[in-house]
Amino acid sequence: MSSSPALSARGSRLALLVVGLCWLAVLFDGLDMFIYGSVLPHMLQEKALGITSGQAGDLGSYATFGMLVGALAAGTVADRIGRKKLMVSCVALFSLASGLCAIAGSVGVFGLGRTLAGVGLGGLLPTAISMVSDYAPRGRAAITIGLLMTAHHAGGILSAYVALWIVEPLGWRSAFWVCVVPLLFVPVLLKFLPESLSFLVAQGRTEEARTLAGRYDAELPAAPADRPATARWENLANLFRGREWIQTLLYWLASFGGLLLVYGVATWLPTLMRSEGYELGSALTFVVLFNLGGIVGMLVAGRASDRFGAPRISAIWFALTACGVFLLSVHMPLALTFAVVFLTGVFLNSAQTMIYATVSIGSAPANRATAVGWTSGMGRFGAVFGPWLGGQLLAADQGDWGFTAFAIAGFSSMVFIGIAALRTARRTVTADSGEKLIPAH
Repeated sequence: MSSSPALSARGSRLALLVVGLCWLAVLFDGLDMFIYGSVLPHMLQEKALGITSGQAGDLGSYATFGMLVGALAAGTVADRIGRKKLMVSCVALFSLASGLCAIAGSVGVFGLGRTLAGVGLGGLLPTAISMVSDYAPRGRAAITIGLLMTAHHAGGILSAYVALWIVEPLGWRSAFWVCVVPLLFVPVLLKFLPESLSFLVAQGRTEEARTLAGRYDAELPAAPADRPATARWENLANLFRGREWIQTLLYWLASFGGLLLVYGVATWLPTLMRSEGYELGSALTFVVLFNLGGIVGMLVAGRASDRFGAPRISAIWFALTACGVFLLSVHMPLALTFAVVFLTGVFLNSAQTMIYATVSIGSAPANRATAVGWTSGMGRFGAVFGPWLGGQLLAADQGDWGFTAFAIAGFSSMVFIGIAALRTARRTVTADSGEKLIPAH
């Protein structure tokens, strides 16, 4: 699609508006996701709602289970009502659910609020990525998505400051009232956010999509081919044909360990650091540094993967993450601990992303969406298990083992993604040489 310089400049400004609105939505997503971990030390100290360490772990898993449901349902729901409506609904859902947490009078009601919030959080992120991909400038989709992902970690930083500045004088409920504020953002999304081009084309609203694409100087997506449900199940079956089931299982196990590590650390970092003898202020500073590292990592990992390969970077990143997490179980000088937390954030948050990149690059185009989607979905079970595991260890007065357990998860992901990468490289060399592949035993 050709366009005049004036149209390109206008389209760039409008595309920036779309990316900016999605960035703010994901910022609120990150705030709501990390706020529980940030205020958890206060809740345990005050015995809020009569909560115990074991129950705290269960509550952390409720949100991640909700995210599993939201992420798996997002594609189907978005295909029915549109990306824009789904984004608006997700923001409204996790904002209202935070209000339910703020007024909760029992652990059960609080848990319901966190579960509902998780559904909204899980549905928002993949939908926002889809929106940004549609309106990203030509040739800049990858870096634009990386920029979007920094918002999630910026939300984590914001959650630490909410806990530092608001919870201390006003109590833990005030933090969840802050998470209701994004509800005011809903009218802004309704007014200014355009609908996804992919959705409009898929719905046959081609003229509307063409008008939007011209206004945003964006590529008009090709109309998707009609595919029966049997074809979709065929793509899933392809992940297990021959010896492909080994590769599929390795990716799923790596993703499980990776998200167990991500959400386990995100939920329990402040509490575990306090159990190691650090003051609350320092423990929340660790949250800030961890998420600053995540922002840096998202911007660095993509470039490193383009140069050295996503599987290699993912394996190395997980190994470095495991070392960093294990070091956190050792009481070090504060400045050194700050550095370890920052570097752990750099590697941890982008190591999981590189699993998805590895699966995407290694999959046939027709099977790519299925492979990545199921890898992400299986990993979400790790996201549910991680917060629960941390709670059980603390409840058993084994908090010292928390960082060790999460480090083991990191090493396991390194092993699984490393084996998968070696098998892929071996098959590639065999295919290039024209030799028959010798089955691995």
